[in-house]
Amino acid sequence: MEAGAQRAAPGTSGTSGPTGASTALPWSIAAIAVLSLLAFIAGMNWKRSPAAPPPTVAAAPGRAPDISQMSPEERADRLFQRVMTYVAQGQDDSVRFFSPMAIQSMAALEPLDAHRRYDLGLLGIVSGDGPMARAQADTILAAEPAHLLGLILAMRAAGLQLDTLARARYADRFLTALPRERPKALPEYVDHGPDIEAAAREAASGPAIGTTRPPARD
Repeated sequence: MEAGAQRAAPGTSGTSGPTGASTALPWSIAAIAVLSLLAFIAGMNWKRSPAAPPPTVAAAPGRAPDISQMSPEERADRLFQRVMTYVAQGQDDSVRFFSPMAIQSMAALEPLDAHRRYDLGLLGIVSGDGPMARAQADTILAAEPAHLLGLILAMRAAGLQLDTLARARYADRFLTALPRERPKALPEYVDHGPDIEAAAREAASGPAIGTTRPPARD
């Protein structure tokens, strides 16, 4: 399972583009991006000491971030932040340009923990690569079958692929696991708290975020 997920993520970068340029991203995908940015900021604040400076902001739109002096982890984080910002803003061209770099940078951090795999899977969701997102979810769940982020990712990947039966199964598993898992307060659960809450509403109400397919990939 691990090897399959490793192959799936980097392979995405070989595509001609993650999203179409002429159609705005669905609001549901943009909502995922906003929640991901909130989690990114929460994670950066949690990692910093009180005396540390605030995290640097990504480069201005239209210009690539200066990643030459960054560690691999910081490079992956900044590119992830940049892609999610562009998704939230509906800037399809920029999403298409930066997604392959973000995916490659994240995949290069192997071995990935559940939190990193979730972030990598989110890049698959917002760039329209359902199989890559599903592979990351499968790897998370192979190690921890009740992991909330793995179940959320699997639910959304199934929705992206219009697999309603699989989506319903993962939604049920997520709602069953939620009362047991949430109190564990894992760092990734804390960082992605708003996303978990949104996923609980999705799972309880039926198809929502992640079930609208992004624009066709070129």
